[in-house]
Amino acid sequence: MPANLTPDYLKAERAFRQAKTAPEKIAALEEMLATIPKHKGTEKMQADIKHRIAKTRAAATQARGKGGGVDIFFVEKQGAGQVALVGTPNAGKSSLVAAVSHAKVKVAPYPYATHAPVPGMMPFEDIQIQLVDLPPVSVEGLVPGMTGTLRNADILMICLDLSADDVLEQAEVCLRALEAKGLVREGREAPEGAVAKRTVFVGTKADAPGAKDNLEALRGLRADLEPFVATSTETREGLEDLGKRLFAMLDVVRVYSKEPGKPADLRQPFIVPRGSTVMDLAETIHRELAQHLKRARIWGGGKYDGQAVQRDHVLADKDVIELHV
Repeated sequence: MPANLTPDYLKAERAFRQAKTAPEKIAALEEMLATIPKHKGTEKMQADIKHRIAKTRAAATQARGKGGGVDIFFVEKQGAGQVALVGTPNAGKSSLVAAVSHAKVKVAPYPYATHAPVPGMMPFEDIQIQLVDLPPVSVEGLVPGMTGTLRNADILMICLDLSADDVLEQAEVCLRALEAKGLVREGREAPEGAVAKRTVFVGTKADAPGAKDNLEALRGLRADLEPFVATSTETREGLEDLGKRLFAMLDVVRVYSKEPGKPADLRQPFIVPRGSTVMDLAETIHRELAQHLKRARIWGGGKYDGQAVQRDHVLADKDVIELHV
């Protein structure tokens, strides 16, 4: 029997996938249980939700009982992808995160104001990208415990203070620290080598006196530091370009759901890796839906409205999909 999942249920399920804390997950699961259609076709899904509620509550209780042992450098991924910021002291990382998100970062004119990861959500069109401000890098290397955060991130953003004359040294300090932890590998023509993870170089304080000259000198000496985006939190220069760059580097697509006979839900798209199929999307929504999926209709560029597609059809950015079970 078809599940016929409602928009309210799908909204609650998206909230569950985006939830960071146990209370948020439990609240979303309870909403899923309350909004799921109650009939024989959803009995297994209802049982699964109840099991997940009990499991999440038990895990939260056990964590409270144990007390310590929490990895303060672990940041659960949210949004379309996670970007970890790397930079030397006063590189402008915290100011950048504060400017593009509502994160409560500590912005100070002195070094080492950030002691632990501070995540913030950067809006881009109809999605959000998670930025994680991290303690600064020094000539001694990374702060202990930070390597796991960098390995877990989808993208590394190396921030360089363009107002400082030592901008080249900043880049080399960051790259040496990353190379020491296996996050940079040899391969570029430049001495420091190519980055093992997807990496973007971001120049901060681009509006400051001397910043443009420093940027020109940096590009002349290290043309391999690409892609490079020059930004200013004061004038907002480059911030829109930064969002576009990060979205392109994440290599994901947005897909909107549609119920038969109803308008598409264009408020909160599903985010799936580029190259994902209709079947991959169904599994992202719920494995029960994927098991019973029979066909799909699609709206999007290069297709006629409501075109029937197979389960192995590859999705494109901003496709609207109608799944039938």
